[in-house]
Amino acid sequence: MRSSLSRRAALFGGLCLCCLPSLGRAAAERFTMREVGPGIFVRCGPHEEASAENDDAIANIGFIIGRDGVLVTESGGSLADGQWLRAEIRKRTDKPIRHVVLTHVHPDHCFGAAAFAEDEPSFIGHHALRAALESRGEYYRQRLTDILGAEKAGRVVYPTEAVKDATEIDLGDRILRFTAHATAHTNCDLSMLDTGSGLLFPADLLFVNRIPSLDGSLLGWLKEAERLKGAGAARAVPGHGPASVELAPALADLTRYLGALRDGTRRAIAEDWPIEKAVQTVAQSERDNWALFDLYNGRNVTQAFKELEWE
Repeated sequence: MRSSLSRRAALFGGLCLCCLPSLGRAAAERFTMREVGPGIFVRCGPHEEASAENDDAIANIGFIIGRDGVLVTESGGSLADGQWLRAEIRKRTDKPIRHVVLTHVHPDHCFGAAAFAEDEPSFIGHHALRAALESRGEYYRQRLTDILGAEKAGRVVYPTEAVKDATEIDLGDRILRFTAHATAHTNCDLSMLDTGSGLLFPADLLFVNRIPSLDGSLLGWLKEAERLKGAGAARAVPGHGPASVELAPALADLTRYLGALRDGTRRAIAEDWPIEKAVQTVAQSERDNWALFDLYNGRNVTQAFKELEWE
């Protein structure tokens, strides 16, 4: 009930909780870390809504162990999820946790950050992330508290290192290259390339199997998807989906959906459809290709409609 209410509030308030809540014991026990490259570990999140049963542990999160320390690629969706991730790191290394990446504003990717406060890492984020968290963070925190309880939800953690365009971090034996993207999935998307393995971490700029969630710019996302193609990576760790995928076909699936959303919305606008008809009609050819389609496609159409009606 609470999760449904929170989602409804998000839909009408314009805030994305897609990637809101609990990590209950049963949920935590079903998770495993997969080593997808040398020293690179990823946990896959389920295609679920945030709930008291999954602790908002619904995104792909993980870490990279370098010679001089550890970088957390995603912090998790709640304090409970972040604590689980930190325990998994400590099972594998006692090296210092030097960096925690906050890839964008959505709670399933950044509310685990407080679990790493004691490590005093740099919290790396897009230059627009602080403002996004100042605008939405308290709302997200309260919704998580409603679902999980205050002891599990966590708190808002702000980036201490802002990426304006691009930057690099050296873990001693591997260089990690960060790119701050133009408005796409959100207005604060950050991607990372491990130059040693060639593995790309596009976060929620790449959804696989779970329907993409539009919270920024549809046209911008299509442009940034093209930019990802030029990153020089053959494989990627998506924000949602398998632990790693071939980048080219995954991006093809993503852009096919976004293209259907764009073209269908443009048609609806050109033919003067009411928004209610557009929500029920646009991109329905994609329905069988994505988990949670019925929950999010309508919201995506609404976002696209607001963007494209003034073209």
